[in-house]
Amino acid sequence: MATRVRTSAGQELAARFEAVRGLSRSIAAPLSDADATIQPMPDASPAKWHLAHTSWFFETFVLRDHVPGYRPFDERYAFLFNSYYEGEGERHARPKRGMLSRPALDELLDYRGHVDAAVLQALPQLPAEAHELVELGLNHEQQHQELMLMDMLATFAENPLLPALWESGASTPASLPRPVQWIEGKTGIQRIGHDGAGFAFDCEGPAHEVLLRPHALADRLVTNGEWLSFVEDGGYEQPTLWLSDGWAWVREHGVEAPLYWLRRDGGWSRFGLDGVKPLNLAEPVCHISYYEADAFARWAAARLPTETEWETAARDADPAGGNQLDAAGPVRPVGGGGLFGDVWQWTMSAFLPHPGFQAAEGTVGEYNGKFMCGQMVLKGASCATPRGHSRPSYRNFFYPHQRWQFSGLRLARDL
Repeated sequence: MATRVRTSAGQELAARFEAVRGLSRSIAAPLSDADATIQPMPDASPAKWHLAHTSWFFETFVLRDHVPGYRPFDERYAFLFNSYYEGEGERHARPKRGMLSRPALDELLDYRGHVDAAVLQALPQLPAEAHELVELGLNHEQQHQELMLMDMLATFAENPLLPALWESGASTPASLPRPVQWIEGKTGIQRIGHDGAGFAFDCEGPAHEVLLRPHALADRLVTNGEWLSFVEDGGYEQPTLWLSDGWAWVREHGVEAPLYWLRRDGGWSRFGLDGVKPLNLAEPVCHISYYEADAFARWAAARLPTETEWETAARDADPAGGNQLDAAGPVRPVGGGGLFGDVWQWTMSAFLPHPGFQAAEGTVGEYNGKFMCGQMVLKGASCATPRGHSRPSYRNFFYPHQRWQFSGLRLARDL
């Protein structure tokens, strides 16, 4: 019986492996070699690098460490496509990933094919420990699928032609959403964090108790129309609305609207992977920094939710619901009111370890713990998050000034 269960689990993992790896290829399919090589800024990476790095992860931590006699596809790739794993040695400088014109995109797709075939062949014989690493690698690749979409958008935004990667119909004008309804949150001692059932990243645990005071969360996300009111009311020009670092950032970079908003012919448009489209006032605002989210909340006589408030509200929500990524193509927020989907939601909570946190053993333990400094937590999922990847305990995190990710906000207030 145990053998049949193991076989069934292995077959399910193999099918999931093929599906996840296939989606990455589909996302990159419209790209030329030049498209896939460009690095628009140091925070972003070329699509070629994403495709190769996720393959390196499986080759290194699964094939090299758990398949006797496995020989790497190319010994040099370990230097080129390691990201930040100090335990794996030296690596190519992150800001210079866009200089890797060679190997070509076709060569790296061959590399992916080689790794895919080797993993699928080895899966039936791999120990449980290696199966856990495959599961980690798949979730890691899903993160890179969203990163690849973010970085592709940043790349195409650097082109004065503002080309569309995927064509889509015009954004359908929708009636403006009804006024915000405030939903009272849970209070008293509550339990958050991953409880040990199913996959989670190490930073999501351990589960622990927290104390919540009376509060309420908005029943929907902030929209483009509401953000436009903030812009027109001089929100980017009032220092009293901004944190000190945020105001310095606004002044230094001349920020006057969300990233990818374009002022044209007296009105506003937005740029996306489907090109330039008129700004839809009913859609959730996207591509804003923590600084902007915090300033807007203050302007709206509200605040951002804490990670704890958001997570307890999402306890009974469907994490696979809402507008999330199902297939390659243009992605954009459309709105729907749920806690998951459309945009990642900034919280006012710093990305710090939960009480009792311990990083995973070995080099893979470098995955999250060493980034717990200076970053803020976002919750939920976005239109670029592969469906099924997120959950209430999921902790996305970025620096306060970053906004090329699909990020928005939901308001909260004290009661």
